[in-house]
Amino acid sequence: MRSLFLLLAPILAPVLVAAQAAPMEHAPETCPTPAAPLPADLAAWKTGPSLAAATDRNTLARTRLTVGRRTELMLAPKDSVRYPFTPSKPGEPASLGGMASFSIARTGTYRVILGTPAWIDVVKGRKAQTSTAHAHGVACSGIAKMVDFKLAPGRYVLQIAGSKAAAAPVLIIRRP
Repeated sequence: MRSLFLLLAPILAPVLVAAQAAPMEHAPETCPTPAAPLPADLAAWKTGPSLAAATDRNTLARTRLTVGRRTELMLAPKDSVRYPFTPSKPGEPASLGGMASFSIARTGTYRVILGTPAWIDVVKGRKAQTSTAHAHGVACSGIAKMVDFKLAPGRYVLQIAGSKAAAAPVLIIRRP
């Protein structure tokens, strides 16, 4: 028996090492059918129009988000986007990104909700706004991340960078 082990050990050792080094595969998230209802403040997440994301200042003037309304932004290759503010995390060379403008009428905390893993910056003028909170989305909702910002009235630019997905669902809501 010992001689069999000594004979097989050099053959099995690489297999055992590879099995330990391989990343754990997680079972896909199983979601109830029908899906659990979203909290009332996320009701607008379900549907909305599609819009090509802006890639420069000229197209930014035509790419507007409405607070409280979900919009699916169709992103562009990173190299084709000319951000007014250098993204905090620009992403890998093959990643996608884009921009959209939005306006705030009342001072408050606003949550930017994104349906794909990516980096976001909220910019006013040439200054990125500081986020005040971060969270993951509700399970089975399609929400990848939620980021809060304290914003004053005015016009802002939402910059998305580092996405692997071609489409980025976005919803901006005012927090209570």
